[in-house]
Amino acid sequence: MTALIRTLLVANRGEIACRIFRTCRELGIATVAVHSDPDADALHVRLADRSVRLPGAAPADTYLDSGALIRAALAAGADAVHPGYGFLSESAAFARAVTGAGLIWVGPPPDAIAAMASKTRAKRLARTVLEPTESTESTESADRSASPTEAELPLLVKAAAGGGGRGMRIVRTLDELPAALAAARAEAVSAFGDGEVFTEPYIERGRHVEVQLLADTAGTVWTLGTRDCSLQRRHQKVVEECPAPGLDAGTTAFLQESAAALARAVGYTGAGTVEFLLPPSGRPHFLEMNTRLQVEHPVTEEVFGLDLVAWQLRIAEGRPLPPEPPAPRGHAVEARLYAEDPARDWAPQSGVLHRLSVPGGPGLRVDGGYADGDTVPVHYDALLAKVVAWAPTREEALRRLSGALERATVHGPATGLGLLVRSLRHPEVTEARMDTSFYARHLDGLTRRAPDPYAPLAAALGAAAASPSRFGGWRNLPYPPQVRRYRTEADGAEHEVRYRHTRDGLAAADPGGAADVRVVRALPGTVVLEVDGVRRSYELARYPGGRVYAGNTALTALPRFPDPARRHEPGSLLAPMPGTVVRVADGVVAGARVAAGQPLLWLEAMKMEHRVTAPAAGVLTALYAEPGRQVEPGALLAVVQEDGDGGGDGQEGSEENGNENEDNEDKDEDGDGKEEGQKDGQGAGPQDHPVPEDVSATPEETS
Repeated sequence: MTALIRTLLVANRGEIACRIFRTCRELGIATVAVHSDPDADALHVRLADRSVRLPGAAPADTYLDSGALIRAALAAGADAVHPGYGFLSESAAFARAVTGAGLIWVGPPPDAIAAMASKTRAKRLARTVLEPTESTESTESADRSASPTEAELPLLVKAAAGGGGRGMRIVRTLDELPAALAAARAEAVSAFGDGEVFTEPYIERGRHVEVQLLADTAGTVWTLGTRDCSLQRRHQKVVEECPAPGLDAGTTAFLQESAAALARAVGYTGAGTVEFLLPPSGRPHFLEMNTRLQVEHPVTEEVFGLDLVAWQLRIAEGRPLPPEPPAPRGHAVEARLYAEDPARDWAPQSGVLHRLSVPGGPGLRVDGGYADGDTVPVHYDALLAKVVAWAPTREEALRRLSGALERATVHGPATGLGLLVRSLRHPEVTEARMDTSFYARHLDGLTRRAPDPYAPLAAALGAAAASPSRFGGWRNLPYPPQVRRYRTEADGAEHEVRYRHTRDGLAAADPGGAADVRVVRALPGTVVLEVDGVRRSYELARYPGGRVYAGNTALTALPRFPDPARRHEPGSLLAPMPGTVVRVADGVVAGARVAAGQPLLWLEAMKMEHRVTAPAAGVLTALYAEPGRQVEPGALLAVVQEDGDGGGDGQEGSEENGNENEDNEDKDEDGDGKEEGQKDGQGAGPQDHPVPEDVSATPEETS
């Protein structure tokens, strides 16, 4: 045995740091967290025994600063370093620096990392080791500059040191190649500190299948089955499962033997993954070897009954693996829950996570990096949690996972929760016919779902129940309806709902549609409606800024009368997320003509670049963005006057084209909550018969 690990520093953050700390507690190993300034009170810091500050916010200044990480380990008395995944986890230089400082490196040898962490070098090695497995050919890299031809299209631009979907772009025309290379390089530098990129053929409708490895220093190599990771967005995995369904025994054996051969060829130890792309026909293509623990490792753990992190630590201590791995049992599926908006091009989200709750139960596991009240920062990956379900069969595992997600509650930044539920129940998934183009084909259908039409009414009734009301004399005339306005955040639609105070309590007033709606119960935290004889129960929650949740439907309370000063002129381009302007396209200046869909500028958020395009052909009348500018959601970036639009004073413009994050107060202009046209002392009926009215409009929904 090399040495016993007593204190471990995890050179990472979020979910993976929390995951590693859990195993350390079970093994009796003390833990050290590192944190940037935005992460000072993050969950992984709270779970660690000690923590060390990394001054700054940007990854390059914090989690990618190898010198600062090693100094932190030494200062905290750590004797070992675990890199987690992402950041410096596949940096041979960092691994050498750790061991050079006298610390134990919980990972493969630096030479093995160097051989496989660069995808260009890994592909060259794979061509010699993995025949007849195909290795997709590079046509642009640091050591190969041949220009691709039309016949080679489409291409995939990839970061040589990358992972997690960063630094990747699909190129379908040669004209797109220069911009794709530039964007991939910039993203790779930001995420990995290495701007080397290359291109390879892009295979449409392939399956992403990988093999989990575990190897010790005595030469034992375990291949722990296969995983299917074909459900991806932006080349980043969303749903993973073990074992990969539908593979014949020959293909499975071939993939596992190829992975083991590659590990032995580079003297690999520890946990690693070899990834393949299976085309619709033909031999598997070698993609890469990830010389680290994968995000999706829990599905393998559940099927094989292993703790892979514990085995990483044991192997780093010099302990041997048993001759054979345990036998697999059952099936496991994992879904990644991100703070993102799938309906808006997967735009990452940030802000306060007020509540995150996933029901537990047999066969369910949640690995998370946030707790209620934590803030999701803009600087890093937007992964909130991973939800894993195990069951004896694949069908049961899918049902168990989709059911748990359907009952989950997320209050805070937008997430892909509903998309995950619908994805897991899609016929292509349940029948194991999915491929890497699944979301390209089905995203519109999976996201274009109308929000619950009765959620705004439930929110209004709960708000009314929470507001004190004053009553005057009674009369026999019906009470005039009270009105509240809400916007459903899923689609941006605005709703005006009406309700009445009656002698028996609150009642719906002209709810719209042909449905028969009856209010069964209206309390500040719970509203029960009966719609055409079927009862619906809504748990309500209210947060600052007018945000209201009726069940999982997110709404924003709106003022009765929109403020003209908050309206934007037509053609306004608003920041869809918080981030940094990283560059403006060449020739994009005020007064320039632009084409519909033309890229104007790029925002960087959570280590990904997001393109902002012209909404229509016309003239760029104003440009407020410049490289380096930090922007908040809804910030005005530019204005495009569409051809044929004479402009105007802006008062007739749309309120927003990305303005859904505005803080709106749910109150009338004078704050009195009265019905439209109703002034002080003036009711809807005779003044000598006053009616109940809300003294204030939902004070709990204002900030």
